[in-house]
Amino acid sequence: MLALLRIELLKIFRRPRTYISFAAIAAMVGIVQVALKADGISYLQFLMGGMKDSIEIPYEVVLNGYLVCFIILNLLLIHVPLLVALVAGDSIAGEANMGTLRLLLTRPVSRTQFMLMKFTACVIYTVMLLVWMALLSLLVSIILFGTNDMIITRNDVVEQLQRNDILWRYIAAFAYAAVALTTVAALAFLLSIFADNSIGPIVSTISIVIVFTILSEMQIPIYDKTIKPWLFTSHMLAWKGFFYSKSNGEGEAIAGSIENFPAIMRSLSVLLGYIILFVGSAVMIFRKKDILS
Repeated sequence: MLALLRIELLKIFRRPRTYISFAAIAAMVGIVQVALKADGISYLQFLMGGMKDSIEIPYEVVLNGYLVCFIILNLLLIHVPLLVALVAGDSIAGEANMGTLRLLLTRPVSRTQFMLMKFTACVIYTVMLLVWMALLSLLVSIILFGTNDMIITRNDVVEQLQRNDILWRYIAAFAYAAVALTTVAALAFLLSIFADNSIGPIVSTISIVIVFTILSEMQIPIYDKTIKPWLFTSHMLAWKGFFYSKSNGEGEAIAGSIENFPAIMRSLSVLLGYIILFVGSAVMIFRKKDILS
């Protein structure tokens, strides 16, 4: 089984499109960091425009590596699923397109094992992509901007997280993001078994994510309790909850606390449910599928 997994990983990292994703993330993160380094204070003044009249904001202190990473995640993490689909959508369809799928199934492994190893390789690629983004967005931002307390603004409320209470939140947020991106990989993996060309599953996955995201953002009351809670895109940004802490009687953030941890766990359970549904369906359908290519 491990030998099969190594072969699948080798296939993934032999394809040029695999490195397109890593290069794209490096370019996007770098562009944001350069822009914030050049004129980040102006961006913060725009972001906190409604608060500068009521409180004095030390922008030079606020603009640190922790906040820069948070800004990068808000701007770019929503686009990473599109990069994940490039590889996951090619996992089975690519083999069919090259005419190697029937040959692979002659190996002494069951179709279930074959599919699980394929998906495991996709998950490893997804995690590596996210680790790459974490290193660039967090580590490089800390090097460029230093560290300090982190200011979070939401609903015209300012929260200040102490610098020694931030790193574990990023670790938790990236771990959650890994599950969210794996959900997209599972969807692309499922669609991949229905096509003989990787373009179809990739485009279909991107289209579904876009449509679901639009539905998740629509402010229509009837959707809030009927459709939104069951869309996986409604839960992909729940990583932000790790940065919302409880407050004491003086309005100060309580170190080590999370405002609504049960909500994060509910979102996580929905994503895990989708992963099981997508991968389980892919395995069941593939086991009964006639392989003609």
